[in-house]
Amino acid sequence: MKSDRAHNPISVDAYLQGELLAETKHELIDGDVYAMAGASENHNLLSLNMASELKTRLKGTHCRTFMADMKVRVGQDFFYPDVMVVCGEDNDSEYYKNAPVIIVEVLSKSTRRFDQTDKRLRCQKIPSLEEYVLIEQDKGEIQVFRKKDQWQSFYYYLGDDIMFTTLGVTVSVEDIYYQVSNEDVLDFLRDKSA
Repeated sequence: MKSDRAHNPISVDAYLQGELLAETKHELIDGDVYAMAGASENHNLLSLNMASELKTRLKGTHCRTFMADMKVRVGQDFFYPDVMVVCGEDNDSEYYKNAPVIIVEVLSKSTRRFDQTDKRLRCQKIPSLEEYVLIEQDKGEIQVFRKKDQWQSFYYYLGDDIMFTTLGVTVSVEDIYYQVSNEDVLDFLRDKSA
C-alpha cells in the first residue's frame, strides 16, 4: 500500500482509515505509506523494559506511557514510536497522539539510519517534545537528545543511570537491558558477578 507520490499521495484521512483495517502497521511519510517490519526478540524486550520502567515511575502522575501500537502525528506524517510518553491532555484521537514529551526508538539494521536522522529531525519539530531516545539492540548503548541542550546528544552505557529531566525520573541502563542478550550485556553481567 505505497502511494505514487508524484501522482497520487495518500491523504491523512485515507491513511487513518486504512490503518483501522490493515493487518500490518504502516507509517505515513510525505504522503507515502510504508509497511513496518516485525521486530526481533531483543527489540521487543528493550521496548517493553523501557515502557515498563517509565510507566512504573510515572504512576500517580498525569503522564501516560504508550508502546508501538500508538501513532504520533508530526504535521502530515505519522510514525509508530517504540515508546512514547504524553503528559497532560492529548485526546484529539484515540489512535494517535500530537504532544509527546519523550519518544523512544529501538534501533535495528533496517531502521537505524532513518530513526537517527530524518525521523529524529521531524520529531524534534513537535513543540511538546523534550527528549528523543535511541536504544541500540546489538550493544549496550543509549543516546539521548534533549531540547534544553539544543538537541545535543548524550551517551549512556551499562552501569550508568539516565535522568529523564522532563519527567523527573531516573532509569538505569541495566534495567533497560534486562534479559537482553547481546555481547555488551553478557560481558557486563560476567564482570559484575566476578
